[in-house]
Amino acid sequence: MLGEDINDSEGEIKVSFGYQCNGGGDGIPSGAVKGVESRSDIPRNGSFSCLSGAALSANATLANTNICNGLIGSDILPSLDSPNSFRRVLSSPSLSRLDILSSSLQSSMSNLSCSPPSPVGSYETDSYMLKTMSVPTRSDSFLNAVEVQVAGGAAGEDRVQAVCSEENEWLFCAIYDGFNGRDAADFLAGTLYETIMFNFNLLDSESKQYVPSIDSASDESSYSEMEVSSRSFRNGVLDILHRALSQAENDFLYMVEQEMEDRPDLVSVGSCVLVMLLHGNNLYTLNLGDSRAVLATFDEGNDMDQSGRLKAIQLTDSHTVDNELERTRLLSEHPDDSMPVIAGKVKGKLKVTRAFGVGYLKKKKLNDALMGILRVRNLISPPYISTEPSLNVHEISKSDHFVIIGSDGLFDFLSNEEAVKLVHSYISSNPSGDPAKFLVEQLVIKAAHSAGFSKGELLNIPAGRRRKYHDDVTVIVIILGTNHRTSKASTCI
Repeated sequence: MLGEDINDSEGEIKVSFGYQCNGGGDGIPSGAVKGVESRSDIPRNGSFSCLSGAALSANATLANTNICNGLIGSDILPSLDSPNSFRRVLSSPSLSRLDILSSSLQSSMSNLSCSPPSPVGSYETDSYMLKTMSVPTRSDSFLNAVEVQVAGGAAGEDRVQAVCSEENEWLFCAIYDGFNGRDAADFLAGTLYETIMFNFNLLDSESKQYVPSIDSASDESSYSEMEVSSRSFRNGVLDILHRALSQAENDFLYMVEQEMEDRPDLVSVGSCVLVMLLHGNNLYTLNLGDSRAVLATFDEGNDMDQSGRLKAIQLTDSHTVDNELERTRLLSEHPDDSMPVIAGKVKGKLKVTRAFGVGYLKKKKLNDALMGILRVRNLISPPYISTEPSLNVHEISKSDHFVIIGSDGLFDFLSNEEAVKLVHSYISSNPSGDPAKFLVEQLVIKAAHSAGFSKGELLNIPAGRRRKYHDDVTVIVIILGTNHRTSKASTCI
């Protein structure tokens, strides 16, 4: 049952937005996917060939966000979201979204995007290390120099983003798995991408000044310098990801403090964070919480065209109390608290040990804003939830086949190995298909079977009530390699 495809129309997950490149290689034929926009004018230089995304909601969530005087929900997210198709973002003389947000709230929230970042680990980045995290202006923004294709949307409390610049050889994907509301996920979707990409562009530009020229293959010193420069650049990217997340956390919690009198629920709102940045042959990941990035790679010595064994390698750490390392860390950081973990959850509230937002488990003042049973008793030594991300960079090799990134809703029902096996089997027999949509369909089949329903019966249960049977699910599958280039995605909300 698990491997079957779903062809019946009842409850079928529809393709909602898509993008494909034609020209060079064996791309998906035009018209093969409903709603897919065709592009043929973009150079094919990067390390991925196909992007497929799908999302299914289980939670009933308000579709708007009122934080930041409503600017996140009314102005910024509509300009970034594209739930029905990838669309082109061109350079513009207008202010960037972060400029708009910062300028509009300057009088009442002077610390927005300017609050001091939390201390972060130091990475070796030589002399081109970023020296400021000030808000980017449109005149400096990378959007002036390149065009990008963007897609994204919301499913329940999850948010997903995909941004591609093939001509500049990078791909940005993010899954923000919100909880106790979608405000934190919305804030991340509205601000984190531009902060990361602006500063990534600065690092990229500066690094070119430090790449030594090589006059001969025998110049070992130059090769050594190039290796040092490359390693330093990678560390610089990791540092930017880290600092941008710290800045977003500071800004979000500052805004929560300003608005919690009217909306005390904001102190409990949080989100897991999974960011993937593919630049050249380097695949960077940042994660907080229990979303995962899983790499499918062939055994060493087996070419992708051969029948070698495909392995699943998890590129991210799972930050939950079920992870013994995380549990040990939590206990050691709170020696004066005899019960940091209650009933398998941090202070009896969350299974994740690291997350964005969720201020009531980080600051006593925010916890005091809650009333009655919602307030955490004996908050002895906050913060109990860490915002220190796991960071990783993987150099893509010819043995690497694809990457799956997904919220924990996917892995509630599928192991890493099962997900990799399903995707590999599907794309082998459906080269023009949508592997992310297929994964979500298989998850729904498993969830329905566990509950004694058919797939259609489960999907007909309204969001909110359906959360009893599965979580919000967001999946992106990136096919690595340069044989053909297609991008498509689907959302069912």
